[in-house]
Amino acid sequence: MFVLFSDILPLDENGLSATREFLLKVVEILMEYIKETHDRQAKILEFKHPADMRKQLELDLPDTGVTLQQLVDDCSITLKYQVRTGHPRFFNQLSCGLDLVSMAGEWLTATANTNMFTYEIAPVFILMEHVVLQRMREIIGFTGGDSILAPGGSISNLYAFLAARHKMFPDYKSRGLHSIRGQLVMYTSDQCHYSVKSCAAVCGLGTDNCVEVPSDERGRMIPSELERLILERKSRGHIPFFVNATAGTTVLGAFDPLEPIADICQKYKLWMHVDAAWGGGLLFSRKHRHPRLTGIERADSVTWNPHKLMGTLLQCSTVHFKEDGLLISCNQMSAEYLFMQDKLYDVQYDTGDKVIQCGRHNDIFKLWLQWRAKGTEGFEKLMDRLMELSQYMVRKIKAQPDKYYLILEPEMMNVSFWYVPTRMRSMAHSREREKLLGQITPVLKGRMMQAGTLMVGYQPLDDRPNFFRNIISSAAVTEKDIDFLLAEMDRLGHDL
Repeated sequence: MFVLFSDILPLDENGLSATREFLLKVVEILMEYIKETHDRQAKILEFKHPADMRKQLELDLPDTGVTLQQLVDDCSITLKYQVRTGHPRFFNQLSCGLDLVSMAGEWLTATANTNMFTYEIAPVFILMEHVVLQRMREIIGFTGGDSILAPGGSISNLYAFLAARHKMFPDYKSRGLHSIRGQLVMYTSDQCHYSVKSCAAVCGLGTDNCVEVPSDERGRMIPSELERLILERKSRGHIPFFVNATAGTTVLGAFDPLEPIADICQKYKLWMHVDAAWGGGLLFSRKHRHPRLTGIERADSVTWNPHKLMGTLLQCSTVHFKEDGLLISCNQMSAEYLFMQDKLYDVQYDTGDKVIQCGRHNDIFKLWLQWRAKGTEGFEKLMDRLMELSQYMVRKIKAQPDKYYLILEPEMMNVSFWYVPTRMRSMAHSREREKLLGQITPVLKGRMMQAGTLMVGYQPLDDRPNFFRNIISSAAVTEKDIDFLLAEMDRLGHDL
């Protein structure tokens, strides 16, 4: 294939044959990648340091366009060096796996290539969004309300913050800071996602006024500490207005106690937001929803990311509000060139004025198609299976106390532990031993990446030095993959 970009549609009206040949070659590459992604004998990645990787890739942008065959080759080498996040032995991120139905939805989405700001240009997708988000609110426990898809959980949390401020100070939209007589204060646990503190920075509170509430030994917010800190700031004349509770913290997978937090928010008339970006999928599970998410229906807003636990392809993040009308009231700018009120259809389906971003990517079709394939029961079975696998891993770690040290019993799919090399197995566990284990953790992770056979994330937390945080959120994982994980870590790290 030596034809150029100008020889295919739309530049060449007779270019259908060349267009088909080009796209089918790309699909062949994608199919090969899918096959290798699910091949346990294939590597997760071919690791190279940035300088070496740069030498392998032809990234320069030419003055004259290359041939379509060169583009096909470019696609091939791109996937050759890409991390296979759908590989059954990729445990590195909260977003793992490759749901093929959702992927098919993303292909169609890219082909349709439409924005989501009006029904006029995205009628089918807008209606899908309406149906899916309403169903998600029902699962949360909201009656009525409103929702929107946002570009990631961080922006979903930002939308909740903006709505909460608008609810308490509606004049802020027009008058800004002059409408608030006092210092606004927000609260979140010291285990929360960093995006919560980012809201304080971006929206003018300042990070000093995003008060971190201490958590217990399992990483859960302590309600009595929340109330103490609210009263402390109120005594200084400040205005507490927003509490973020986390349902599934990023590192430990902890669930803040929602019922007592809701009681406190109700007592002091504060907005309660639940960041369930990670843990929201457990709402499907009758077995595991309670007590973890008990009380979520009392929240004013909820962030829930299907691209995490539910396995929807990136990105797919939702934010839900108990009260209808807040999103449009908070964010509406009534741009006459886009959101005219005299259109021939019901303009309540023009969702673009609900958001600060105007243009929105179509993130709904892949979720809708996936939900159609699995059904609500299918998501419940997936949640229960992922929890079962996590509990299996905990049992396997406990069965090898010489090689692995379990940091705590997990509430969900985050399994936190240290690997213990041979030379340290006779050493009594202590702060000094933890420090040494923390030093070998990144070295072992480096060996994993160079071998290309396994990826598990690590990080420090509070007074704990580096430890591994294994995530099981891929439907491809089996007990044999967990057995391999533990055996491979020992193979790679026993001599450290």
